[in-house]
Order: sequence, then C-alpha cells, then structure tokens
Amino acid sequence: MQLQEKVKALKNQVKRRQSSQQENTFDYEKWLPYLFISPALVFIAGFLFYPLGNVFYYSLQNYNANTPFYNGFAGLDNFVRILTQDPQFYASLWISFKWVVSQVSLQVFFGMSIALLLNQKFKFRTFFRAAAFTPWAISGVLTSVMWSLMYNEHMGVVNDLLLKVGFIEQRQAWVADLATVFPAVVVAELWRGIPFFAITLLSALQSIPEELYEAAKVDGAGRIKTFLYVTLPQLKNTLILTTLLRCVWEYNNVDLIFNLTGGGPAHHTTTLTMYVAELAIRENNFGYGSAITVISFAILLVFVVTYLKISRMERGAEV
Repeated sequence: MQLQEKVKALKNQVKRRQSSQQENTFDYEKWLPYLFISPALVFIAGFLFYPLGNVFYYSLQNYNANTPFYNGFAGLDNFVRILTQDPQFYASLWISFKWVVSQVSLQVFFGMSIALLLNQKFKFRTFFRAAAFTPWAISGVLTSVMWSLMYNEHMGVVNDLLLKVGFIEQRQAWVADLATVFPAVVVAELWRGIPFFAITLLSALQSIPEELYEAAKVDGAGRIKTFLYVTLPQLKNTLILTTLLRCVWEYNNVDLIFNLTGGGPAHHTTTLTMYVAELAIRENNFGYGSAITVISFAILLVFVVTYLKISRMERGAEV
C-alpha cells in the first residue's frame, strides 16, 4: 500500500510539472506576438502619441516664443478666445468647408467619369490608365511649383492658351486676384486628386460581375438605367469609404495651398490647417495654434467615427 501511495504521489508530481510547463508554454505563445510588434508600438508611441499629447498639453498653455514672459498655464482661455474673439477662425473654418466640399464633390464626379471611360475596351488602354495615375504620384510641392508657373501672369501657359482661344482679353494674375485665387487653387488640387478616385473606382468597376450587365441588357435597360441600378449600387461601399477618406485628407491639405498662395491674398485661401501653420510658423504662437489643432481634431473625429461605423456595417453585412 505504501508503494502504491508513493507511485501515485510521483504521478501527481509529474502531472503538476507537466501542467506547469504547459501553462508556461501557453503564456509564452500568448505574449510572443506582442514581443514581435513591440518595436513598432514603441515607434508609434514615440512619433505619434507623444506629439499628440504635447498638442493637448500646449493647448492649455500660453506658449508664444515672441512673448516668453507671458507663458504659463492658461486653462481654457485659448479655447474661449478662439470661439468668442477670433473672427479669422470662423473665416478659415468656412474656407475649409468650401474647400472640402468643392474638392471632394468634383473629384468624385470627374473621377467617376474617367473610371467609366478607362473601363471601356479601346487601343492603348493600359497607357491611358498609367497616364491617368501620374498626377497622383507627384508630390504636392512639385505640383504647386508646376501650377504656379502655369498661372504666372507674364509667362504662364494658362494665360497664353486662354488668350489664343479668346476666353480672356488680357493676362490675369490668377493666384493674386481675390476673384480667381480660390478657383485657381481648386483646379490645381483637382488635377492631383482626381486620379485617386479614378483608379479606385476603376478597380471597383472591374470587380462587378458581367452577368449583372447581361441581365440588365436582357431586361431592356439603357445605359443610364444600367448605371443607376447596376453600377452605382455596386460602387456604393467604395464611394462612401473613399469619399470619407478624401474629406479627411483634403481637410488636412496644406502643402499645395501653402506653396501656391501662402494662404493669401487677404486670407482668401487660408483654411483652418493653413491658419494653424500661420500661427505656429510665422507668429510662433504654439499654444494658441495647438488649441485650434485640438478643435480640428474634434472635427476630424466625426469623420473617423463615421468611417469606423460604416466599416463595421460592411463587415456585418458580409457575415
């Protein structure tokens, strides 16, 4: 009996050791993926969350490099001043709204048109598809330099072409005239932004089953009805998500406007992002600029939440 008890005790010890080893192995396997992604997490925390936290911190401070003797904790004074005493904030917010609406709506329209054309079968289709994507591959700084030369009052190709066709009678300073500066910048950004929708919608068009078009043709649907009842519903998810993403990108757009007009003339192209850049770079008022950035963050958060909700709805519909 004693021998049997000793054998049972030894078996229990072996089982306990095996179970403890299994638990240790399980824990190791559980935390191993986090160990692999830890360098990326450290990188993100250092280069994303730390600057973001600094913005929120400085938004509560009087932090102006030109008047350091007034620096210190300000609480919500910056936000009160923005919302009650800063007409330029509301003017810039209105220009940002016009900028986003005009850009995204026109980019969707022309991008859809180009995508429908490039989806047809014709010679050199691959070449034209590559050419349509070229403006999207060019940086904003290079695009602004190119368009500033094209808009040049004395040697710009835009004035030269419009004079030859009789559209204008004298040369125009397109980015220096209050009446033309905003449309001029819109056209320059359209040239760069349309390819994004054209290529994205083209890929979505190619994923539509051909059987749907054949069924519509059998039912006697014309091109307009086929587009409205077959093509457009199939592009709905792509259109919604790309439009929301483009709204965020255009709201944050600063490189082309900054290099093409600098926000002028007379703040006619000063978007909210440009206003922050002006406060921080030209006036060194980092506290006030950070407060406006926090407000912009809250505005963009609405787009982000909308994007996430739509993504969840799509995943739920697929399941």
